[in-house]
Amino acid sequence: MAFQRQGKGEFTGKHMLIIMVSFFAVVITANVTMAVFAGKSWSGLVVKNSYVASQQFNENVAEAEAQAALGWQPSLALSGGQLRYEMTDGNGKRIALNAVTANFKRPVSTSEDTSVTFEKAADGSFTAPSALRDGLWIAEIHAEAGLERPYRDTRRIVISGGALK
Repeated sequence: MAFQRQGKGEFTGKHMLIIMVSFFAVVITANVTMAVFAGKSWSGLVVKNSYVASQQFNENVAEAEAQAALGWQPSLALSGGQLRYEMTDGNGKRIALNAVTANFKRPVSTSEDTSVTFEKAADGSFTAPSALRDGLWIAEIHAEAGLERPYRDTRRIVISGGALK
């Protein structure tokens, strides 16, 4: 029994197998890469109704610009299990606040969301006990400062070892 040699440049099953494996390897690699990038870049912002949230976007931007024009500097600190919040003007003078409340949310789930009401301290700042666990949080703080609407301070914070980083 003699084996026949294939001619040079002939397309065989081996070539087809290499093409198919290469094609699917490229597709799978692209999908995994895009999934990793999506997972790392997603803010995790959770809203109940994205349509309603999109309709309020321009109003929220205008409110944020009006707040920025005030030149106020809010300050949030955490130490010894106590949250401390205060606000100063552009000259470093403390702004007299009437009330401060905050919502702390995890970026990816709602299971640990918590609301905090701050109490006015003797020095004029506002404090509240904190049971926030280590990790990334979105803090939405509303401070009553005699404006038409509460001053809204939204920020991402990282808690590590029971302290704000």
